[in-house]
Amino acid sequence: MNYILFGAKARNHMLPFTFLRPLADIRVGMLTIREKWEAWLNSNTSSLTEPYLAGKYPMVKEADNMLINASVMPDPILLGEISELQPNQTLVSGETLIAHRVPADDVDNMDSELLEEVEPKHTQSQINKLFHLWDILVLNERQILADYDLITKNRESQPVPQHVKVINPENVFIEEGARLDLAMINASMGPVYIGKNAHVMDGAMLRGPVGVGEGSVIRMGAKIYGGSAIGPHCKVGGEMEASVIFGYSNKAHEGYLGHSVIGEWCNIGADTNTSNLKINYDQIRLWDYAEESFVPTGQTFCGTFMGDHTKCGINTMFNTGTVIGVSSQIFGAGYMRNFIPSFSWGSVSGLTVIDFEKAVDVAERMYKRRGKEFSETDLAIFRHVYEHTLGYRKIL
Repeated sequence: MNYILFGAKARNHMLPFTFLRPLADIRVGMLTIREKWEAWLNSNTSSLTEPYLAGKYPMVKEADNMLINASVMPDPILLGEISELQPNQTLVSGETLIAHRVPADDVDNMDSELLEEVEPKHTQSQINKLFHLWDILVLNERQILADYDLITKNRESQPVPQHVKVINPENVFIEEGARLDLAMINASMGPVYIGKNAHVMDGAMLRGPVGVGEGSVIRMGAKIYGGSAIGPHCKVGGEMEASVIFGYSNKAHEGYLGHSVIGEWCNIGADTNTSNLKINYDQIRLWDYAEESFVPTGQTFCGTFMGDHTKCGINTMFNTGTVIGVSSQIFGAGYMRNFIPSFSWGSVSGLTVIDFEKAVDVAERMYKRRGKEFSETDLAIFRHVYEHTLGYRKIL
């Protein structure tokens, strides 16, 4: 069976994180959605995604294909139901299409009348799925728990070093090559996962459930609260609570990151703080690209959603419920506006448009620092997003 993950209706609601990646490659918990499905299916997957992303994320079609909604988190019930689908049969939850088994010629007809002619099978699972940005935060803690069980099942952790102060060491899993200095880990409220070759420095305090990705560094004196998921090759210091960092991003210094989602290749300046609670405890509204307006989240706690390649200077202050696009550079004193378009440069006193070539130069330099190459394919995607988001910058 060939498995293809598709974005469905959630893709535009999940911008800016789906500007540079398919929906399947969003991180929720310790793993991306793709990594979850591939682990459960024990198979590789590809993506049915936007044409401009297809060069980097090509779709693979075979004679027999299972299309799976990438906004839905896998679970054992879904896996069993999907395995039983017959050709041209669908699996649904209410109005949500979860999976559809099709021959190669019908893969591109996902939203056509084809599906209306098929009698659906209704799942017995209480599905967890993304539809809005804040769903990453709503689902994150329970996904950390699910991913921990998935990753560590029938495996043995490296021993916890004697010099590490730990509560409930049976809930701590340390991968090969990870280094823990004089750290403190409290796994009584949830498990703590330390990825391969990660480094937890002196005085760092981790309170589960927490996941630290491969090669990431938790710096001295960091305070990492429960519900925090840190992807691969990040540097994290200061205070982090109930937040997700996708990977290859740095929040290396003091400052508070709460109920926030940070994309890849971001850098957060020293003493930057994210507001995650209104002083009147009112529910928070958030910019939604699909609606092209601010929408109610129903959430009391909601911080900053920072798109890939965005940077901010020291002492930056982000308002409650802030959405920042791709490759912006923000700095200066005062609270920033709570929607900042992609490729913006400036502060509370005003924003201008970043020169495209300069934005590419910064991206190339950051890739090079991590031993990666910013390819011609990456450049084409960057250019598409730059041109596609021009209308948002006209308001600057």
